[in-house]
Amino acid sequence: MKKDFGPKSWLYPMPVLIVAAYDKQGRPNAMNAAWGGIFSDEMIGICLSEGHKTTKNILATRAFTVSMATAAQTAACDYLGIVSGNDEPDKFAKAGFHATRSAHVDAPMIDELPMTLECELVSYDAESCHMVGRIVNVAADESILTDGRIDLRKLRPVTYDPIRLEYVELGADAGKAFACGRKLK
Repeated sequence: MKKDFGPKSWLYPMPVLIVAAYDKQGRPNAMNAAWGGIFSDEMIGICLSEGHKTTKNILATRAFTVSMATAAQTAACDYLGIVSGNDEPDKFAKAGFHATRSAHVDAPMIDELPMTLECELVSYDAESCHMVGRIVNVAADESILTDGRIDLRKLRPVTYDPIRLEYVELGADAGKAFACGRKLK
């Protein structure tokens, strides 16, 4: 028997997205955003309220990057979610992060997070907090590649469990896509 919980924003896996942008002085800032995902081939949608320093920076520069939190950087990525850039101007550095300017958009790539979506702002609706970005490039550190492709096991992304308030590393095989279901034909 299933237990009813009513309407909740629970969905698995819930990616832990690290959104980064430059401020007016060219300093990098980043935040942890759990509500977001891909919704078309080259678009990402993220729920970001307009009070966040990162949101203000994105609206000013019209560019941002999105990286996934990794098992190796979980504490630093969590820090980005519990400290506001409005209160702590050195938040990025205090997380232990270093930035490299994207070659494709006016936004920082976080050196310690090995995969980055480089995005240009398409739209932002302040009422719904819905931001849409066009992915203009995906950059990946060679350390997470196998045979020239991104390897999930080397990336070691974490997902957010909104029920238990935990980060969980992804990675166990469940079956080969577009193949394991063929045995049911």
